[in-house]
Amino acid sequence: MQPSTQPARNQTPAPLVRSEEEQLLASAVAEMAKHHLLPRVRAMDEAEQFDPELLQTFFAQGLMGIAWPPDLGGAGGSFFDSVVVVEELSRVDAAAGVIVDVQNTLLNNALLRWGTEAQKQRYGPLLSREWLGAYALSEAQAGSDAFALQTTAQALPGGRYVLNGHKLWITNAREAQLFIVFATLDASRGYRGVTAFLVEKGQDGFQVGRKEEKLGIRASSTCELLLDRCEVGPEQLLGEPGKGYKIAIETLNEGRIGIGAQMLGIAEGALGAANSYVRERKQFGKALTEFQAVQFQLAELHIQVEAARLMVYNAARLRDAALPFVKEAAMAKWFSARVAERVASAAVELLGGNGYVRDYPVEKFYRDAKIGAIYEGTSNMQLQTIAKLVLQGSGKAE
Repeated sequence: MQPSTQPARNQTPAPLVRSEEEQLLASAVAEMAKHHLLPRVRAMDEAEQFDPELLQTFFAQGLMGIAWPPDLGGAGGSFFDSVVVVEELSRVDAAAGVIVDVQNTLLNNALLRWGTEAQKQRYGPLLSREWLGAYALSEAQAGSDAFALQTTAQALPGGRYVLNGHKLWITNAREAQLFIVFATLDASRGYRGVTAFLVEKGQDGFQVGRKEEKLGIRASSTCELLLDRCEVGPEQLLGEPGKGYKIAIETLNEGRIGIGAQMLGIAEGALGAANSYVRERKQFGKALTEFQAVQFQLAELHIQVEAARLMVYNAARLRDAALPFVKEAAMAKWFSARVAERVASAAVELLGGNGYVRDYPVEKFYRDAKIGAIYEGTSNMQLQTIAKLVLQGSGKAE
């Protein structure tokens, strides 16, 4: 799938609507999702497992290395392209959306910005064509307090390190081959002692543990990671020692926009299903769309979805233009998560009893929507970020 040309840096953001090239990309993803993803959604949700054949289709279609340059196997696209892909997949299945989102907005972005040339040459082709990645920050005591890490890194002679710890709630963990693992190298320095490492599946002392059973996005694996004297070489250090907090903050600021796109896709999918149903469903001798109460409810839902779309697109455009976007990213995630919940809930009610059963897709949209207020920064953490930046009169990251 051909991505759009990446906008020039430090320029006025492009219009919030999709360009012709971006719309072509969206249409291609939507068509692929219709034929390859949609027929598998229910079975994957019930099995709580993503179809490996479908994952290979995503790689073959160029969806897993959107921003990697073509000489490293990628599509050479923009951040906005990633947002478009996540949105379109999430219209059909939010689990598919988050798999692609974590790969592109967290893993790939971190490596493109902080990786050495040797790391880019090794991992770019793999992540674009066959390897799934995971982002291992969260722990039992490190959720919203992201840098209260108990996982440790001990420096060894020759630039090597040994990692020990326990990570929780790691998306993509069961299928991933590459993990960005955050650990505390120097506890006396607080968050400035956090360091990032690249750990490959199969390394001694590294193990993927129990998979969580979840309310929604069930086909996306969420697992614990166990590190027991896991030794890594200097070539596996991502960025500089003690700079892991900066890598985490910057990538998560971008990742929030991707989650906003996922929530936007959920809202669009739920609203589309509700629209189709009320046109066909008849009560008291006429279609539900002939009742003013239904008309007004649908109108309000469409307004909310459109507002969420503009906020997500605006944040993505600002990021691509290298303009301040942290406040807008937090706003987009907070608002789109609320909209996804509201729209999915309303869709269940519009379908009545049919909305509550699995024969129709809206109950899954409803289950999937809740995670938007929790991961990659809870809604309260987004409000904290927004308030801080508004009161400072700045949208820049610290």
